[in-house]
Amino acid sequence: MAVTTARTERRRRGRVAAAFLLPAFVLFVLFFVAPAGLGLAYSFTDYRGYGVPEFVGLANYLDLFSDSTFYRSLWRTVLYTAVSVPFGYFVTLLISALLVSRETKGSALAQVIFFFPWLISPIVTGVVWRWMFGENFGLINYLVSSAGLSPLQWASDPNLALVVVILAGSWGGTAFSMLLFMAAMRNIPASYLEAASLDGAGPVTRFVRVVWPLLRPTSFLVILLGTIGAMKEFAMIQALNGGGPGTSNVLIVQYIYKTGFEQSKIGYASAASMVLMVILLVIALIQTRFDRSDLS
Repeated sequence: MAVTTARTERRRRGRVAAAFLLPAFVLFVLFFVAPAGLGLAYSFTDYRGYGVPEFVGLANYLDLFSDSTFYRSLWRTVLYTAVSVPFGYFVTLLISALLVSRETKGSALAQVIFFFPWLISPIVTGVVWRWMFGENFGLINYLVSSAGLSPLQWASDPNLALVVVILAGSWGGTAFSMLLFMAAMRNIPASYLEAASLDGAGPVTRFVRVVWPLLRPTSFLVILLGTIGAMKEFAMIQALNGGGPGTSNVLIVQYIYKTGFEQSKIGYASAASMVLMVILLVIALIQTRFDRSDLS
């Protein structure tokens, strides 16, 4: 009798769990699985957004892998990710440590200020930074000129334009990573820090030897999400400089957008999207593997 009751209870709980998971599953299928399947199907066709698509096999992928523009956009995306993710990680980690510290004055106001970028869209972020770093009208060049220096070519120099993109992207992603780090730091038992203080460790030593190692799971999440977000960056860069000057800073998602919507090569752009998806999956798997090996 007791076994039957236990089985009935497990089945009931399973049905309740399935009922709660069903909406998420339906949304996942509608907005991820179905578009991904449609994009995969289009990648083997010459679809241009109108008419009946014709099957072309691997022609889109062969053309893609021989396209120098694709490789340039992919390289620029890798460079942007390799610089922006570590930079954003350490800046956010430092800000979070300062805001959590009891010795910091005005931390509540500072949290609101650093949280503000999360409240605005990436497009607004791009517009704000575009006005700040305008060559002829920007605030930064005004301050540089006021100091008696020559204005910098923020929009016409490819490397300086990439620097602005990295700064804007890091500024926009600070809030979410900051929340993760601050929550993790506040969950660290105070006894660990007290024991380190009794051993004579200063604030910096306590952070490096005690706090930072305990933030490894959070660090992994921040780096993983930051890497995927940087590889998919589009709206902010489009509003900031459109991938300019020229096409020097066109990232992979902008390349897909320009190819698919401006040149009406939906099939070709779908092939590029599939390649990007594979790259993101590989990155996620590699990072997960390294994280598991560190924990074991």
